[in-house]
Amino acid sequence: MKIVISMSNNPFRISSTPSSSQRQPRDLRKVTQQIQALDLKIQMKMKNIKYKIAVLSGKGGVGKSFVSSNLALAIAATGRSVGIVDVDFHGPSVPKMLGVRGQYLTADDKGGINPVIGPFGIKVVSIDFLLPRDDTPVVWRGAIKHTAIKQFLGDVNWGELDYLILDLPPGTGDEPLSVVQLVPNLTGLVIVTIPSEVSTLAVKKAISFAKTVNAKILGVIENMSYFICPSDGKIYYIFGEGKGKQMAEEMGVPLLGQIPLDPIIAQANDLGEPFFLKYPDNPASKEFMKIAEQIIRIVETSEQNQKSSS
Repeated sequence: MKIVISMSNNPFRISSTPSSSQRQPRDLRKVTQQIQALDLKIQMKMKNIKYKIAVLSGKGGVGKSFVSSNLALAIAATGRSVGIVDVDFHGPSVPKMLGVRGQYLTADDKGGINPVIGPFGIKVVSIDFLLPRDDTPVVWRGAIKHTAIKQFLGDVNWGELDYLILDLPPGTGDEPLSVVQLVPNLTGLVIVTIPSEVSTLAVKKAISFAKTVNAKILGVIENMSYFICPSDGKIYYIFGEGKGKQMAEEMGVPLLGQIPLDPIIAQANDLGEPFFLKYPDNPASKEFMKIAEQIIRIVETSEQNQKSSS
């Protein structure tokens, strides 16, 4: 059964999912970090997922969704089971990046939501699957976004997963706050920047946000780091050199990797072709693989250490 969305009265009214029992805070800024009555459905669904990683950026235009999507692909390429939640309601682009745009979320007979299955078996959930037209805007205030995030986490049939990637919108507003509050045992945040002064200044705010809400920072990924000229192989630093590394050192967080700038990336994104899957030998894909292996090593080694110490 196809799930439909009404943009009139309740912007997130799923025909097969009851919403009358949903409750939300009046003002997310006044909600304490530990929600006293955490949604039981979210707890039940999230306990079957080993690692939950949110991807955040201080500002838009840094390729955050591209990084989230290809990071999910790279982790899945190691044999791990992966899901991804597109929490960027106003600019959902994960389905396009993963080549599954145009598909639909479906509902089961128990009111649960079945995710779309993407490359490597990645389970994908996005508001883009529910919009009737390409030009349909999502005009939502914070409380409705909070409800939508609760449904994406608690109503979706995620099953057992090794990793769940949460692609957050730019900034440090309602959606990031809701995610760090709602997701139990959030593994950590990955923060995306580009090597420009404007971007690194904004990313510092995102890092401070993570520290404020006591969320672990797994590291920073610098996107569009450099351009390799195809004619002579010379490296050009279009947006500046070393700013991401310098910022990471100043803020005391690891630099996970540096993704090069390549016109093929834009071409693949525009065509709706999963970049990592189509160009596995591209330097950017190889860097994604290194970043994925590093993140896996960080989170899985940390879990092993915690188990051995206890």
